[in-house]
Amino acid sequence: MSDDLQVEEPSRRLTEFAAAAGARDTHVWDRSFLPWDAYFAVVWLATAVFVLGTDLPSLPYRITAVALMSLLIPWYLRAGRPAMLSDGADERQSLRYVVASVVIFLPPAFLVGETRLITFALAPPCFMLLPLRRAMVTMAVVNVVPVAGWALIWRPGSQVVFFNSVFAVATLAFSGFFGAWVIRIIEQSKERAFLIGELEHSREEVARLSAERGALTERERMSREIHDTLAQGFTSVLMLVQAVQSELDHDVPLARRHLDLMESTARQNLAEARALVAGGAPADLDGGSLPDAVRRLTARHESPAVLEVTGAVRELPAPLEVVALRSCQEALSNARKHAGPGAPVRLSLAYGEAELTVSIRDEGDGFDLSAPRTGYGLAGLGARAAEVGGTAEVRSAPGEGTTVGVHLPVPAAPPPRSPS
Repeated sequence: MSDDLQVEEPSRRLTEFAAAAGARDTHVWDRSFLPWDAYFAVVWLATAVFVLGTDLPSLPYRITAVALMSLLIPWYLRAGRPAMLSDGADERQSLRYVVASVVIFLPPAFLVGETRLITFALAPPCFMLLPLRRAMVTMAVVNVVPVAGWALIWRPGSQVVFFNSVFAVATLAFSGFFGAWVIRIIEQSKERAFLIGELEHSREEVARLSAERGALTERERMSREIHDTLAQGFTSVLMLVQAVQSELDHDVPLARRHLDLMESTARQNLAEARALVAGGAPADLDGGSLPDAVRRLTARHESPAVLEVTGAVRELPAPLEVVALRSCQEALSNARKHAGPGAPVRLSLAYGEAELTVSIRDEGDGFDLSAPRTGYGLAGLGARAAEVGGTAEVRSAPGEGTTVGVHLPVPAAPPPRSPS
């Protein structure tokens, strides 16, 4: 389960990061476009006030300039707002809006110099909708051409032309700097949006892999548990049934003993099944020590089986004791099926300071280790030991019996606390 938690933790963090980043890294105009509408309206009204409030040229020209400038309002609503909302997705639509806005802007700017104030409303869309080079060319036209046209129409003094030219250059530099900054922010926002999409995809993939790994791990665990408990119990019952069938005609007392053993095995299987469903400790370990549980296993074994315990017996972490018990169950089951009838079995539990060693030796037929094996037992035994950081080894040869050894690391006991 710890591996599953380690896999799920990055997934949870990715989810939280992507959710937070998604909330932060959207364009402001994607959440609400009202600030841009308000900005455009304020700049347009301020420009109109300046145009109508200036002394030169005469009022008819100023009214004409405001009237021409008013065409920017429906054009902004019809073309500019949709283009900006779509983040300039349609390049032709964006270019058409910017070019038409400049064309509408130039005549009133030629008539009244104060009209150039509305440049502050025209500059942001240029940099939002056009590449940087095109945006800078457009801003150069918006800042320089109106001054030249205004100077040609009204022929002001050289000092006035100079100051207006300086103002135009300063406005161009200002718009270029902040325009480039706006474009960089938009690019970073798009990059973050792409990364967020990648993170979301990675999160989904991690969650899927985590679920698959969890299901596979649980399937393997259940397979080992069923193999080491229920399957072996049913095998014992089947073998006892066969023995009883052959004994009923000539050895009824022995058949009755085997029937009693069948009942005991079935009850044990039932207890193991309940423990498996409940997710608790194996039935043999419930309320007892590991040596006691192994002794009960040897008592149920048909062939002679003895247990030797060495070292200081103590309670160990539950996973270690479960692995040790299941190893004994698997080795006894293999001895019953393959060692031959009546082959004695010797089990050993050696408690060391840093290791618990489980050894099961049968004096049976043995087998060739190099021969291919299709069974699940020995592979499952090694997998169980590896789960708790241990190892398992099997030594056997034809006619020389079989020895199964399992070495499990034991965590160091905490030092005793000194009396206060």
